[in-house]
Amino acid sequence: MERMSGLDAGFYFAESENNPLHIASVTVFEGPVPTYGEVIRAIIAKIPQVPRYRQRVRTVPLHLGRPIWVDDPYFNILYHVRHTAVPKPGGPEELRNLAGRVLSQRLDMDKPLWEIWLVEGLEDGRWALISKVHHSVVDGVGGVDLMTSLFDLSADVEHPVMVEIPKPEPEPSAVDFLVDTAQSAIGEPLRAAAGLPGAARRLASTGTLRTLGVELPKFVGRLSRPTTGSLNGTIGPHRRWMWTHADLDEIRQVRKAFGGTVNDVVLTAVAGGFHALLESRGELEEDTRVRTLVPVSVRARDERGDVNNRVSGVLVTLPVGEADPRRRLFEIRSQMNDVKRTHHAAPGEALGRLAGFAPTLMALGSRYALSHSQPWVQTVVTNVPGPPFPLYVLGRRLTGLYPFVPLAAGLRVGIAVFSYEGRFTFGLTGDFDGMPDLDVLASGIRGGFDELVEQAS
Repeated sequence: MERMSGLDAGFYFAESENNPLHIASVTVFEGPVPTYGEVIRAIIAKIPQVPRYRQRVRTVPLHLGRPIWVDDPYFNILYHVRHTAVPKPGGPEELRNLAGRVLSQRLDMDKPLWEIWLVEGLEDGRWALISKVHHSVVDGVGGVDLMTSLFDLSADVEHPVMVEIPKPEPEPSAVDFLVDTAQSAIGEPLRAAAGLPGAARRLASTGTLRTLGVELPKFVGRLSRPTTGSLNGTIGPHRRWMWTHADLDEIRQVRKAFGGTVNDVVLTAVAGGFHALLESRGELEEDTRVRTLVPVSVRARDERGDVNNRVSGVLVTLPVGEADPRRRLFEIRSQMNDVKRTHHAAPGEALGRLAGFAPTLMALGSRYALSHSQPWVQTVVTNVPGPPFPLYVLGRRLTGLYPFVPLAAGLRVGIAVFSYEGRFTFGLTGDFDGMPDLDVLASGIRGGFDELVEQAS
């Protein structure tokens, strides 16, 4: 029996019909297509390394404590690994349409919170896996660790013919459950209170308090700048999903010419995409801004491989009304430099401790916050560095990885970026009704890179 962290519980409670909160990816492999049985056996061989895949969530009555993870006594791998195919010719459009439908469907919250779909029928003998896991299980960086544990690092790995899934631990009795909840309800607020002075000392030692008076006006200023309203609003249960690409060599060329980091260049290209989108909608003005939440991992080195959420975030204002891509890059780089000087993990740690005070309020608050529209943030851009080396499943090489980010809090579009073997893939998730022109954003991001590369040449 293991209790959820405060952040994990927030994602779990926020799940609703119009806000499915799973993160996902579509991975495409070289042929030949494996059989369904081969895929089942390959995944079973990895299950002991990721016990969360055999666990379900048990909630506390009246949310008087955070939910706990318990082994599912009826775990059935065949329920979670599914088999489907795309209609011929099985090109990118057919794969996107199928994946868009699968990724729009909610996970079964009464079972372990994941699914994997084997997809046949892709052109050139290729095949794909559509993987979904709830955000309460893992964040993006943790997802990379999970992926590398499920996949192989070599093409010649031999898998056992038969693997026995570990037997589930007995589910805690009602008495054990109540005792643990009572201890948590009493002990966690005390531990949280005891930890707050230390968190305050860490805030002071890192300089956060000293710089607050200087940086807070900048933050408020970014919030006060005009933004477009069509990117926020009511969202439904259905999603559009597509992708675009950029190469690491292109980003390096831009960095060499103009400076900045990889993330600065990525955000500048995204700003170019929103420039094209809002221009096509007739909403673009010179001072138009799009505020984006950029998740930042606060996972320590010794936490790599932990399957949970260790993530914070920073707010960046994209100058999408600026016509010159170089000026966009310089403004974004300036903001990110400010973030590096002032952003620390300690505030997030303090909030995690405070979550122990009132889990019932946290349950209500997280659901309200993520299911209702807000005007301050228009999108999310999460950039997760993937492995620079090839990955394999059943001896077949992974040729493409396309990420999916969930939507919440009235955001009608979100962007996930994943790098693999020197290529960056931008996965764009849009509300089906609110983003009928998601393709304009995708082509605009690609155009944003083209503009930067042209000026850097």
